Amino acid sequence: MNDVALDFNQVWKKFKMGERYDSLRDLIPGMAKRIFSRNNQIELGEREFWALKDVSFQVKRGEAIGIIGPNGAGKSTILKLLSGILRPNKGEIKVNGRLSALIEVSAGFHPDLTGRENVYLNGSILGMKRKEIDKRLDEIVEFSGISEFIDTPVKRYSSGMHARLGFSVAAHINPDILVVDEVLSVGDLQFQKKCIDKMLSLKKRGVPIVFVSHNLQSIQMLCNRAFFLKNGQIFKNGDVSDVLNEYLFSGQATTKFDNGVIISNTACFNYYGERSNVFQAGEKAIIKFNLKVNKPINEYLLGFLIRRTSDGFLACDYNLPLSSIEDENNNINISLEKNVRLDFQVNLLKGLYTVSLHIYHNPSQRHVYWVSNILHFSVEERISWEGVSYLNPELCSE
Repeated sequence: MNDVALDFNQVWKKFKMGERYDSLRDLIPGMAKRIFSRNNQIELGEREFWALKDVSFQVKRGEAIGIIGPNGAGKSTILKLLSGILRPNKGEIKVNGRLSALIEVSAGFHPDLTGRENVYLNGSILGMKRKEIDKRLDEIVEFSGISEFIDTPVKRYSSGMHARLGFSVAAHINPDILVVDEVLSVGDLQFQKKCIDKMLSLKKRGVPIVFVSHNLQSIQMLCNRAFFLKNGQIFKNGDVSDVLNEYLFSGQATTKFDNGVIISNTACFNYYGERSNVFQAGEKAIIKFNLKVNKPINEYLLGFLIRRTSDGFLACDYNLPLSSIEDENNNINISLEKNVRLDFQVNLLKGLYTVSLHIYHNPSQRHVYWVSNILHFSVEERISWEGVSYLNPELCSE
């Protein structure tokens, strides 16, 4: 068990809706009720709800685990429990080592102190001695990229500058465990890349990482495992691709206008015919599915859409005539039900993408079937960071 850095064992945490005390008259009865309530740890009282319900997971050294889920699922509650800000109502949390957490943009910062002074303040909160901070100060400031403003009070900082300085401190105290929330999303793309690279280097050194993010591309790049948190419980836990697939499919929206038109049994394959959701930039991908239409196929178009999940960017919106799918007798004036394949080049840069399909009926000028996020796939490409199109550039001498 020495390789286990974090042990989150059967943890329950509850909150009370609208819990606030505006006067001493309200505060005293509230405190008395808590003190004399014997079972307040395991039962729900009036207006209480479970933010986490029997959640268990472990993080080993050198491992990065991603936590994804909708807003209100309990992700930030887990991080606050890990960092000691909150205590569980039930269950046990073991942290083996010095934990460094970045869970709120301004956490540990005093608005009237300068950036430099807050490095010392925040560093001491995270367990650093002054000599350690002195030794790493230049490195912290340089990484943050805000050296020009390091002697300015942080109340003048933007949220992005707060995040830069906060992450820089958290990542440079030589943590035994690093916990990072979605706060990095306020930074620009270059700084996000810098943070991911830093976390990858920490992971390589054996530092375990717990990472909460809505940026699924970052989760896939950094994490070994992930779990999908839903309504305070772990809905899916395991391989990153499987968990992302479950998360994306949970938001699948299918609209049917005509029950005689159906797309089913959809799957993604690589060039070799192997089922896969991971591709290299420029590689060939194949989508196979069963298609049923109830009118002559030359009246239909197949809509093929690809979006990048990190920002919703529409990378492709293309209509393909179903007349290219003929029956055995080359007769396009009949309805059909058959297995179909759609081949395309993955001319995309690294990222996570979703596929949506729809059927459009030309004569009536209407969509008769639409299914969103029917598939997802990722592109692994280690050189470029920004952009979406893969243009297959070649460098050569003349």
